[in-house]
Amino acid sequence: MKIRQLFDYDTWTYTYLVWDETTKEAAVIDSVLEQVDRDMQHIEELGLKVKYLLETHIHADHITGAGPIRKRTNGQIVVHTNSGSECADILAEEGDVFKLGEQEIRVMHTPGHTNNDITYLIDGAAFTGDTLFVRDCGRTDFQLGSNEQMYHSLTEKLFKLPEDTMVFPAHDYKGLTQSTIGEEKQFNTRVGSGKTFEDFSTIMDGMNLPNPKRLDVSVPGNLKCGNLDD
Repeated sequence: MKIRQLFDYDTWTYTYLVWDETTKEAAVIDSVLEQVDRDMQHIEELGLKVKYLLETHIHADHITGAGPIRKRTNGQIVVHTNSGSECADILAEEGDVFKLGEQEIRVMHTPGHTNNDITYLIDGAAFTGDTLFVRDCGRTDFQLGSNEQMYHSLTEKLFKLPEDTMVFPAHDYKGLTQSTIGEEKQFNTRVGSGKTFEDFSTIMDGMNLPNPKRLDVSVPGNLKCGNLDD
């Protein structure tokens, strides 16, 4: 499996292209509307056949490019069933498996940031969305977020993966690109080093973060899969 990591500077968002080397069947994870032309350039130059447009959740900080890319590639949009999306092709659930050539993509439901967060497990890599960041994790204070669900997703699901599993997050705000499960179990500032749920909740409840700047347009736009003209 090949992985290409791309970055949107305005929203600190990572988009991933993943593909099977033999068949060139590909998935795009967490695309950004303003970067559709960039992503399509890579897809065309690399000769990729986009099969899936994977969303880790309904984003609040940017509008997805999944809808526009679907129009140009016929890829299928995948989001978790809890999203209630009416524009997605597939409403995924825990345990679902998608294939790129002989490579499998497994769905792990990892709520906490929202109730519809998915981690995609592909060939020793975890694309963790806004659940697990490098040394950090997503906020839990809106979009049906939950400290309890987040702690469970981190400690009882993600941290149970093999320690050499590569972690590819949806965002980073400090220039960090990738980590491993073993590193995050030890060094994550929110939940690493065996922090209790009470420790975690105290940290999360004390953050007092402002709402994302694009909240009012991003969530409605993402419920349309980025097809703003529809």
